[in-house]
Amino acid sequence: MSKILDVQNLCKTYVIDSQSNNVLQNVNFSMEEGEFVSVMGPSGSGKSTLLYTISGMDSMTSGKVIFDGEDISALNKKKLSRLRLTKMGFIFQQMYMMKKLSIIDNIVLPGYQAKRKPRQEVTKDAESLMRRLGIIETADRYMTEVSGGQLQRASLCRALINSPRMLYADEPTGALNQKASLEVMNELVNANRAGTSVLMVTHSEKIASCSERVIYLVDGDIRGELVLGKMESEDELPVRERKLKNWLDELDW
Repeated sequence: MSKILDVQNLCKTYVIDSQSNNVLQNVNFSMEEGEFVSVMGPSGSGKSTLLYTISGMDSMTSGKVIFDGEDISALNKKKLSRLRLTKMGFIFQQMYMMKKLSIIDNIVLPGYQAKRKPRQEVTKDAESLMRRLGIIETADRYMTEVSGGQLQRASLCRALINSPRMLYADEPTGALNQKASLEVMNELVNANRAGTSVLMVTHSEKIASCSERVIYLVDGDIRGELVLGKMESEDELPVRERKLKNWLDELDW
């Protein structure tokens, strides 16, 4: 398999009132195409900053990020924006949707912007995704008219509308109850099984145990990695979760 992501000596420093805050410090890791990786660590360890920096949503101070064979730091804003639109999908804890648009209009918008398919075909793709994720009945509703779980699944539909190579997920289940969290995770696993690479930030051991590898971040530095392997069925979750918990305990987290 080929690498979809290669992060080399990545550093991110914020300067506030002449004081430097080194949020990421010489981070190095890579992902194979089709891999599902979770990033864990204490609050303030730089997990979200890592996600935003390697996806090009935030600038890096130094280092290099190679995504799908391209050095994102060498791309201008227009090319980087196009790369994110066509090859990356994003899911966040806060579901950033346009309140004045219906659910389906929010989902098709990135597809229309990409201009790779006729609008009618993009709409059909959106309806197909919504049926697959069990939310087709919400198509003409607005954000305030659906549940949190339905809204997050709509966010996943939006993230998948352009068939991205990579899904970046920042605490995608953080605002959901346990049932809705497992439903969303099931769909993330399904997307990964269909070939989409997934990099996810999470605090939840149960959620992270769905991934095949866990990276542990402390003070902007990777302190360890645990390989869990591909999850074949939900029946494996308790064993995987115990293995992850024991590993985290050994790290004194």
